[in-house]
Amino acid sequence: MKALLALLPVGLTAFLLRFPAAIPPQKEAAPRDYVITQFGASTDSTTLNTEAIQRAIDKANADGGGTVVIPKGVFLSGALFFKPRTQLRLQEGAKLKGSDNIGDYPLVPSRMEGQKLDYYAALVNAYQVNGFRVTGPGTIDGNGLRFWKSFWAHRDSMQKVGKSSTNLEVHRPRLLFIWGCDNVTIEKVKLHNAGFWTTHLYQCNNVLLEGCDIRSPFRPVKAPSTDAVDIDVCKKVTIRNCYISVNDDGIVMKGGKGPNAQQLPENGPVEDILVENCTFGEVHAAITCGSECIHANRITVRNCKVDNDRPLLLFKMRPDTYQLYENITVENVTGRCGTIVTLSPWTQFFNLAGSTEKPFGTIRNITISKVKVNCKQFAVLDGNPTDKVSNITFKNVQATAETAAFPNKYPDVKFTNVTLNGAPLKAAKGEGPAVNPLKPD
Repeated sequence: MKALLALLPVGLTAFLLRFPAAIPPQKEAAPRDYVITQFGASTDSTTLNTEAIQRAIDKANADGGGTVVIPKGVFLSGALFFKPRTQLRLQEGAKLKGSDNIGDYPLVPSRMEGQKLDYYAALVNAYQVNGFRVTGPGTIDGNGLRFWKSFWAHRDSMQKVGKSSTNLEVHRPRLLFIWGCDNVTIEKVKLHNAGFWTTHLYQCNNVLLEGCDIRSPFRPVKAPSTDAVDIDVCKKVTIRNCYISVNDDGIVMKGGKGPNAQQLPENGPVEDILVENCTFGEVHAAITCGSECIHANRITVRNCKVDNDRPLLLFKMRPDTYQLYENITVENVTGRCGTIVTLSPWTQFFNLAGSTEKPFGTIRNITISKVKVNCKQFAVLDGNPTDKVSNITFKNVQATAETAAFPNKYPDVKFTNVTLNGAPLKAAKGEGPAVNPLKPD
């Protein structure tokens, strides 16, 4: 630059030095691609390529940034750790296939089920990698069958001796764990067959999942606990144009559990979430608040389709955790579901940990509008006795249900232009266990 300035007229040189913003920016070198086969990764799908792929990641980081490219073929790997200024792209026909040996996933400081703990790394890990991107059109496949079989075998063995089993006792890796990253993009990639949760976002801001295909099977072996997207203490997350069918909840708001969860610095709210133009196949629920969540605020679900027999919107109300769910909007949803809304107690792994606290949940400002569905039951509105529920509004809803009556114990539930099995719904009074449609005169 000094050489360039020496060639300029004196007056112009002085101007540019006084106002450096006027100096034309120098072009940075375009980020490089780091193709994993150039670092020793084998196209033999039985060869473990963890070290070779990690070399590509480390080299991209050392060079100042770049994209690690998975070319066409099947590449077996254990846990991979992406570093600042690195990204991942899977080309057409590429498959990053997770090892089914838990030994290939080291124990690391982590977060699971609303707790800070050491846990097994995911297949793809990113910690404090701002601008992290995972793009397709290839596939990240967790190869979870061995983990699923082990999970069900362990659970069956515990039941035979009268004991319960938690989700953490059979060690299983997640597919993606993205922690403390801002401006994340996961786009046009297939995320299949996770051993545990599929996509876990923790303490992230400004995240976009766009055009992804997220699946795990219900048969012949169920893929347990394979939530599609767990949003854990995050802000500004958009999930758009995705197909989701997993053997657990679809999109889940998380953030901590336990009687003092709201006091722990590792926990926090989930805020400003947008889910739009998505299709939900078989899931346990399309949108879930809980089971480890202390505050979900400003959640919008719009222009989606459902095709399952489970809740469209599910509130898991833990009696051992203070919970606040507020300002949630569901609009323009069509298809088939179990219920439009289910609000009910969730006592799995209940634990007050010796506390004398008496936690309760608060739900307020929930709006369901422009929904047209066939369902098994319109809703289930029956939480814990101490839960505080207000301002739930159903507006412009058409539903057919196998069962006309449905439980509702809350007086502040409003129906405006709502029909169930062709008859209008009367306003909830809160005096009985169920609401019934009015019969035409």
